[in-house]
Formats: sequence, structure tokens, C-alpha cells
Amino acid sequence: MVTVRLLDEGGLLRPAAAVPKVVKTDAEWRSHLTASQYQIARGKGTEPAFCGVFYDHKKPGVYFCVCCGLPLFTSETKFNSGTGWPSFFAPVAAENVVTQEDSSHGMRRVEILCARCDGHLGHVFEDGPKPTGLRYCLNSASLVFKENSRLKDATGG
Repeated sequence: MVTVRLLDEGGLLRPAAAVPKVVKTDAEWRSHLTASQYQIARGKGTEPAFCGVFYDHKKPGVYFCVCCGLPLFTSETKFNSGTGWPSFFAPVAAENVVTQEDSSHGMRRVEILCARCDGHLGHVFEDGPKPTGLRYCLNSASLVFKENSRLKDATGG
């Protein structure tokens, strides 16, 4: 079990609740995801900068985990980092993402994972805007977007 926050039918964040951890075999993940989604979300890959469908995406709504559908980020915390990847200054709920040290590729970074299925989302850096000072740098292939007109778009409109 893992404690996360889900959205209700109206798109509002519900209180934290324990839900089953999503665990699948490699074959099940491969059948559920495209080759690119699998390589990034399950294989800890990174898509090229300025190529993902959400890096310049400005519609109001919620970004969910491509693997398990957990709500992760909203357009209200998205900002243009200039890096070529979708960037957010905070997750929809702290419980919905977990971090771990990543020393791959000769670098020391902090990896972001989906709390419910351990899907690789990207990395978090300490060079973001206020109020958090964080930049959650994500791969578009790790996300699914659902529009919600009640939220602000990424330009603050």
C-alpha cells in the first residue's frame, strides 16, 4: 500500500488515502505502453529536449502518470524553464511523487518517481521559481494530460 491523493469526479484533490501499489511484470508494462513510454517511464530514459508534446503545452489541466494514472502536476504550477522539458515548481500533492538519488551518467541528480507505480518521471533541481525554488523537470512520455478549464493555463490566464 502507498498513501497518495487522488482527484474526485469534479477534479478536486481528495484527502490522502492508502491505495494498492501498482506492480506489473515487464511484459505487462510493455503491452500497456508505447516503446518510447516504456523506455522512459520504466527504463529511466530521457527524451530529447524540445521534442516532448508537453514542453510548450499551455492548456489548463492535470498531468497524470502514463503508467498508472496517478495525478502528478497541474498547469497552475507549470512554467517555462527554457530547458526544453515540461517544468513545474510543485507536484499536485507531495504524497504523489517520491525522490531518490541518481548518480547515473556521471552526475548527481535527484530522480522523481510516481509514488504509486515507481514510474520514472524526470529529475528535480533547486533552480526553480518561487514559491518553492524547485524545478521538476519531466519527460512528456511519462505523462498523460487531461484538460480542466477550471484551472489556470501555464501562462497564468
